[in-house]
Amino acid sequence: MLPRLTGPSHPPASGGKPRQLVLLLHGLGADGNDLIGLAPYWARLLPEAEFLSPNAPFPCDMGPYGYQWFSLQDRSPMAVLAGVRAAAPILDAAIDAALSERGLAEKDLALVGFSQGTMMSLYVGLRRAAPVAGILGFSGALIGAETLAREIRAKPPVLLVHGDADPIVPFAALGMAEKALAAAGVKVETVTRPGLQHGIDEEGLKRGARFLKTVLGA
Repeated sequence: MLPRLTGPSHPPASGGKPRQLVLLLHGLGADGNDLIGLAPYWARLLPEAEFLSPNAPFPCDMGPYGYQWFSLQDRSPMAVLAGVRAAAPILDAAIDAALSERGLAEKDLALVGFSQGTMMSLYVGLRRAAPVAGILGFSGALIGAETLAREIRAKPPVLLVHGDADPIVPFAALGMAEKALAAAGVKVETVTRPGLQHGIDEEGLKRGARFLKTVLGA
């Protein structure tokens, strides 16, 4: 039995049933409340979208509170990849359930991640049978790049935003992800935020909003 993800949500600003879905995936040691605050900002451009921000499936093992998609006690590439692969079926099942419950399809869904959430969004979103509308990632990295060419099943458009002063996930991860995604045939755009550390700034929010509006056809 896979754990069922739960967390805060934000209903469509239109007041009607959702015609699009935006799944917000938080980073290490946070929870769904960390990103649901983005919903009111983006809802102005996506009035028919529902925003879901689930808690990651595992308690954070590096602090007294929060959740994680996978452990970073061992940061070796092999351990991180194993962690992402272990969490992938849980996220896949959550996506399937969220779409089914609302009568929506992959084309109506955008994945948005921060840090670990970006890593999960890219890993799962590129390996689903049908492409989601788009993947928006902040301050993350592409995990499993070396196997992507043979494992990729879907090629949704991707926008990656990263601060060049990030002390947590190195800024070099942005260029590495862009190169690997482009080589796999994914339409990828990147945004560098000068001086930004591990976070999301106003310009990143604006660029993300335009991307979501475009890919969801809002």
